[in-house]
Amino acid sequence: MSAEPLFETVCLVGIGHICSSLALALRRHSLARRLVAFDIDPDACRIAVEMGLVDIASTDPAEVVPGAGLVVIGVPVGAMKGVGETLAPHLTPGTIVTDTGSVKQAVVRDLGPAIPVGVHFIPGHPIAGTEFSGPASAVEGLFIGRWQILTPLPGTDPAALERLTTLWQTIGSNVELMEPCHHDRVLAITSHLPHLIAYTIVGTASDLEGHLQQEVIKFSASGFRDFTRIAASDPVMWRDIFLNNREAVLEVIQRFTEDLTALQRAIRWGEGEILQEKFTETRAIRRAIIDARQA
Repeated sequence: MSAEPLFETVCLVGIGHICSSLALALRRHSLARRLVAFDIDPDACRIAVEMGLVDIASTDPAEVVPGAGLVVIGVPVGAMKGVGETLAPHLTPGTIVTDTGSVKQAVVRDLGPAIPVGVHFIPGHPIAGTEFSGPASAVEGLFIGRWQILTPLPGTDPAALERLTTLWQTIGSNVELMEPCHHDRVLAITSHLPHLIAYTIVGTASDLEGHLQQEVIKFSASGFRDFTRIAASDPVMWRDIFLNNREAVLEVIQRFTEDLTALQRAIRWGEGEILQEKFTETRAIRRAIIDARQA
């Protein structure tokens, strides 16, 4: 732990699950002398202060944004443009602005133009979280051992990037630099498609006849329970993710559909060797994830 905090003031915009968990981490490692928050929901502001997550929380950006050395925007991707326009008049030259959005090209497109000259804009995405939302869902140690992807743009100030990298590394994250387009393609397969499948499977169960639906719930095996956990994620956030990463998502849906059709054919024609070969390949992927300590 350093003697001096990395930032004098950090402002968290949208004090939901990710930003509230980040507040806990910043406090634990004394990375900011002062934590403040801006949220349009007065109840979220009240809860964040009552829980001790931040020192001050306000629905008025003029009360908390000016003078912050770091501003972390944790709102749904579809809200980035409006939030950027709201924050812009209050941002101080030299401030670092980052975000937690799951789609980086859309954030660059919508938030980037609102960032004033002299403010350092470094998009980011912590690969962490649960299906819960709101400040009360803060999780201690949420980012330990998880990836934090930063997608700095051409001309990004190296010193600003180093400070932001240091922050995430100090709270336990592994930092990776990517281009926004590459990030969106990778996340389309590792995160966005699995969520879409989960929503679909749980939706199929909800359309079953009443008695059968109740039995599905009663006898849920671990696989279906995992899908319901994923499908319980914030619907607004995931609506925005799919709409703002549509090209990459549609591409992986097409590939998934082709693979699913191949498995369907193998089942129909009793081609056990094809099924076993595919399942062996996918088992190896699971072992690789465990070896990488991402399980």
